[in-house]
Amino acid sequence: MYKNKNITLFSHILVWLVLFSMPYLLSYGQEQDLNRVIAHFWIPIAFYAIIFYANYFVWIDKYLFSNKTVHFIIINLIVIASFIILKEILKDYYFNETFKITPKKEGVGPPIKMFLYIQMLSYMAPLLFSISIKTTKRWIQTEAERKEAANVKLKSELQHLHYQLQPHFFFNSLNNIYAMVDISPDQAKTSIHSLSKLMRYMLYETNVELISLSKEIDFMKKYIDLMKLRVSDKTVVNYNFPQQETGIKVAPLLFISLIENAFKHGVSASKSSTIDINISTQDKTVLFTIENDDFPKKSDDKSGSGIGLVNIKKRLELLYLNKNSFSTIVKDNRFIAKLEIETN
Repeated sequence: MYKNKNITLFSHILVWLVLFSMPYLLSYGQEQDLNRVIAHFWIPIAFYAIIFYANYFVWIDKYLFSNKTVHFIIINLIVIASFIILKEILKDYYFNETFKITPKKEGVGPPIKMFLYIQMLSYMAPLLFSISIKTTKRWIQTEAERKEAANVKLKSELQHLHYQLQPHFFFNSLNNIYAMVDISPDQAKTSIHSLSKLMRYMLYETNVELISLSKEIDFMKKYIDLMKLRVSDKTVVNYNFPQQETGIKVAPLLFISLIENAFKHGVSASKSSTIDINISTQDKTVLFTIENDDFPKKSDDKSGSGIGLVNIKKRLELLYLNKNSFSTIVKDNRFIAKLEIETN
């Protein structure tokens, strides 16, 4: 910020030095009349500077941006008219008598109306220039604030979805463990211990924007092992994950809801079922696919809250807009979900 202010100050000084040096730069090698330069060039430049900075630092903010346009116009007209008159007084009296500049002859020169018109236009230039710069600066600031507000909103929504996912996951896991308590108390104890490890990961390692795919895979393996304790031998769970470190980073807890969904809707107590989970990578693209038998829950089944897939879709919109492909279909009594994301 301090560096930018120094650059701005230096650029303003440079511009005015160039303007004040213009008569010498344009007539290099020719004889200069200092009195005429002062009267016809330096005094107008000084007035231009006053108009520019008075508007830039005070009047535009105080009047124009405060919807006091009439006041803004009147003030500038009065100032410009005063400068035109003052300039002519200085030229006709002070410089003519002190420096002996030859006065104009009557009837020589442009008509008074044209003269005033040209003078007004010349003084309007710094006014319009200050308005354009100030307006552009304000637009840039407004745009930056809008982007910052959008960024804050995005982070807030993502945080909400993240916090929404944790109790959803915890609730579903507790439901699964509850089903084991009477049937297999030892397995229930083991499941609670495993769940505590998973919750530790969710609470302390996923509060980041991106996490390595290998950590997510390790988390999914532990969750699958936890869920396999609940299901019977009639359910077969196959998974194929990358064995080596890929260097890819993804949004945390992006795939777990699909695995939860498979164990919730793809397992039957009386029928055989198979769950197939695959993750493959190519360059920076991750393809996650999961297939399971489709055993829709009855309407009176209240296990889970049904927010898993909705949560995924919202997070994909916020994190991987135009960089994801997500589809779910039911084919031959098999539920198939495919999620592809570009991580670069």
